[in-house]
Amino acid sequence: MYSIPVLGSSRTVEAHLPAEVSPHVLYEVVRWQMASRRRGTAATKTRGMVSFTSKKMYPQKHTGRARHGDFGAPIFVGGGTVFGPQPRDYSYTLPKKVRRLGLGMALADRAREGKLFLVEQFEGVNGKTKEFVAWLKSHNLEGPSILLVTRDEKVARSARNLPQVWVLAPEGLNVYDILRREVLVVEAALWADVQARLGGEAQ
Repeated sequence: MYSIPVLGSSRTVEAHLPAEVSPHVLYEVVRWQMASRRRGTAATKTRGMVSFTSKKMYPQKHTGRARHGDFGAPIFVGGGTVFGPQPRDYSYTLPKKVRRLGLGMALADRAREGKLFLVEQFEGVNGKTKEFVAWLKSHNLEGPSILLVTRDEKVARSARNLPQVWVLAPEGLNVYDILRREVLVVEAALWADVQARLGGEAQ
């Protein structure tokens, strides 16, 4: 059980998150995420793809030289590549249970470090970047990198131009983005959705 502070008030919200954080589970989930994001478009030309004539370069016998086929052979400059990369899908399946556990552990890690906050209302933020900067300063958050989880269009518009702030909807909350930023700020009205994902819904 973790107590998550609500910015702008003195109250906290109790959260059911994993008591222990396993680096290996976090590693497995991030590795799965990165593999799913890989484009897999790397490709090289094989011997059959290079632009060379298929004519034999010289007779098989009576030249005193090693026998060779065409100039597209891999041992020649400009020839085909042997076992080079070809377009492929790098994604693989990771059990949903592990994915949910990884998300819970990433949230628990931020909560344990005191870097997970809930926000009931973004006072004074109405769509302008300078308003969000002022809001950050009022809560002593202007320094660290921040992952902001909100559905409020005005808040998202205010924060998206700041290089240290990354805005996500609750559906897009993931382990990789949580771990690569120092502070996690979640709109309080969306915390129930985040908890529901940990409770058994697919990620």
